[in-house]
Amino acid sequence: MNALIEQFLDYVSLERGLSDNTRSAYSADLKSFVAFLEEKKVRSFNDVRRTHVLDYLMKERDRGISVNSISRRLVAIKIFFSYLQRETLLPTNVVEVMDSPKLWKVLPGVLSLKEVDRLLDSVVGEDRISIRDRAMLELLYATGMRVSEIAELEIKSLHFDSGYLRCLGKGSKVRIVPFGDKARERLQKYLNEARGQFLKEGAVSEHVFLTYRGKKFSRKGIWKIIKIYAKRAGISKVVSPHTMRHSFASHMLANGAPLRVIQELLGHADIATTQVYTHVDQGRLRSAHADFHPRA
Repeated sequence: MNALIEQFLDYVSLERGLSDNTRSAYSADLKSFVAFLEEKKVRSFNDVRRTHVLDYLMKERDRGISVNSISRRLVAIKIFFSYLQRETLLPTNVVEVMDSPKLWKVLPGVLSLKEVDRLLDSVVGEDRISIRDRAMLELLYATGMRVSEIAELEIKSLHFDSGYLRCLGKGSKVRIVPFGDKARERLQKYLNEARGQFLKEGAVSEHVFLTYRGKKFSRKGIWKIIKIYAKRAGISKVVSPHTMRHSFASHMLANGAPLRVIQELLGHADIATTQVYTHVDQGRLRSAHADFHPRA
């Protein structure tokens, strides 16, 4: 199957003039799909059924892959299968009429207030790692920042006297994000007591959060930390890189924050992106009504 993928990649590169980045993206997506098929003992694309594709996409969603990335995977599979059919290598194209995952009604995963408390309380100890991780998780929930934004956060962007930070978001857009007393306390403790221990002698860094090697974090590095503490806290929900961000927005809305304010805090260019949290909150209201109304 991988030989057919390479044949297809040569076609899209030479015949359609696609960039090296697009070729690499198609290659990664298709080889990921093939690995899934091999797990299912599917040895030929002729044996692929629509259920195989759906199971693969759902598995990717359960791993915390974004809807946009899952949609890109399906696009790669559809283009590849169309190529195979055109080359008479595939008698039936089972993915031809499948909808894009962008059309799925997918709500962001959100932790309850108790689950957030359990997550934050799961970081115990006064060693440098615990102090750093406690400050990181507290700031993620206090600000709703993206994991990538926390990774890039620099010390010069912190303004403790005013209780806010300057966040460099998507498209290099800067926004002002306030944070509360608890996050301030955790962050100051980390900066005063622990951060210097991550720097090798004579080394300097502008970034707030540092790995044990004294380097800035990657997005995946912070995500791994969140998953470790979520497991320690006994949280069974799927935890994605945006779980704390989604929880922040949902809890803000539940406590009466205007949607426009949440939009500004999250750095959404379009309020339609923020409106997904109204669906999350409505779901909570329906659940509460079903649980407590005598005639529900």
